[in-house]
Amino acid sequence: MDIKSSVGLGSPSAPVGEARDRHLLNINLKLAAVGQPICGQIDSGEFFSVTRDLVDSHLAQARLIPEYLCPADQRIQDFLDGYVRGLGLESVPRLPPTTLVLHRYGIARELSLPPHGDRFASDIINSYRVKQGILHNTLRDRRTTEGSFHVAEGGLPIPGDKKAVPGIAFARMLDAALNPPAELMRLPFTAEEEESAEIFVSLFIRPVVCPEVPGHWPQKSMEIRFFAPGGMVSNLDFVESIFGNAGNPYLPDNDAGLDIDHWTGHSGCVILAPHILGMTKKALGLPHADRATPRQIADGMFWHEPDEIYNDGKPFKITARDASGVIVTLITDNYFGYCKKEVKTQISFSANLFGLAEEEHAGGALTFPRHNHGEEFGADNRNRKTHHGFTEVTSLFGDLMDIKPEGYAVDKRFPELLYVPETAQFDLNRQQISWRIRSGALHTLKLNPSHTYMLPSGYKINMEKHPSAPSWRLVGTDAEGVFCHKPCTVSGGGKSEISKPIGHAVLFGPVFVNELISDLDQVAALFARDFRDRFLPNLDLTEEERLDLPLLSPERSLGSVIRILTASSTR
Repeated sequence: MDIKSSVGLGSPSAPVGEARDRHLLNINLKLAAVGQPICGQIDSGEFFSVTRDLVDSHLAQARLIPEYLCPADQRIQDFLDGYVRGLGLESVPRLPPTTLVLHRYGIARELSLPPHGDRFASDIINSYRVKQGILHNTLRDRRTTEGSFHVAEGGLPIPGDKKAVPGIAFARMLDAALNPPAELMRLPFTAEEEESAEIFVSLFIRPVVCPEVPGHWPQKSMEIRFFAPGGMVSNLDFVESIFGNAGNPYLPDNDAGLDIDHWTGHSGCVILAPHILGMTKKALGLPHADRATPRQIADGMFWHEPDEIYNDGKPFKITARDASGVIVTLITDNYFGYCKKEVKTQISFSANLFGLAEEEHAGGALTFPRHNHGEEFGADNRNRKTHHGFTEVTSLFGDLMDIKPEGYAVDKRFPELLYVPETAQFDLNRQQISWRIRSGALHTLKLNPSHTYMLPSGYKINMEKHPSAPSWRLVGTDAEGVFCHKPCTVSGGGKSEISKPIGHAVLFGPVFVNELISDLDQVAALFARDFRDRFLPNLDLTEEERLDLPLLSPERSLGSVIRILTASSTR
């Protein structure tokens, strides 16, 4: 795998100078090769006069085989042909044969803004060029799960927590998804031109399903094709930044079908289609309430009035898949997280069919305990219980630091990191660090809030301001962390919570207590109270609610304590 073209490693985060000029020329050439208007802001010089014959020849050949699909797309189209056939459509929806292929990492990001512009705005996104790259503000900034997972009938069994959708409805959504309005197809790259390019952009990725086990089996991956209207190219920039770019799917070298040792045999397809929101249930072929089945009634797959909107006009994703190993998903929102989660879902689909693999929905963090030392540190010997000394540190890592004659050192790469001897004493009030060298001479160093001071043991000390008070304190961080890992969990299982500092859950502020003894007596009375009489009369209580558990009982959850102390009009 070419790391540079796949994930951009080994190259600047954003091409500059001549490198960017070549990058932009490459994009213009690709636009011309698919018959789209090029960007006139780019100084092409004599480039297009030299390549014009080649581009015209390519376009002429493409017109002779207008319906040709790359191997990955053909496998997906074969699945759609079999799935949709017999559902009553006049013709089977076809994947776009001509797309702007994002054949290497970084093209999608460049296409997200005009080459010399700093902003792009549409109904669903606002993009800005910033020093770090490009900032995207999508119409919706969070993902919703309630009622958003829909699965088309006719393939594998549909779980009860997903909405089962008749095949004809999926087929009509697919047809609409592949025919977006012109304004959604406009490419941000040419947005400032008199004639803007209007085209689908596509991305090819090969996410790993089963890692290599040396001596037993090679790495296995599936293939996934993304299709997005030109105005949503930023979504594909996000996807390739996470899962990489598998290159040009039209090249034999990238054909998973010819790579049987490393392909699971499964193909995925994701089509971004926010424009299909607002389609009516009747237009999609859903039955009237009088003819709906109990499952359709439960899932809302019916209508009373002809103008009822599917899913109440709320974003959703709908999937069609079967045991052949092909999965096709339509996503009706441009929130970036949907794309990432869909790739994870399709990896799970492939892992379940392939066997011997599991898409681990996991999370974790490398955590380092921290300690509040107040105004002084190092006055006792607790921090000196270590076999490491400053002399040993300088002998082992002297090449990494600038060693000072006063007995401390400064890191060469990070000058804000200072190495101090194990005898160093920190005094916040004096704003100084002091230690004695072998000769007995006392050396001092000014305590700087922007610096971190590392002892030979790896223990770090720095100044931190209190979150709400005007005071400062000395904070120490352990050298060795603990890796907290939450494996095989579900959405909402607390993966991200592990990586959040406990301090973020603490609210800081002034507290006024007038009569301390009286207030503590009231708190004690609350803890000692029997709360079984808190319910309204004639309520049918559960076994748990009848228990007389103390408020601080280890058998009580935090949620139950909150419910006990919160008034309810119904309970």
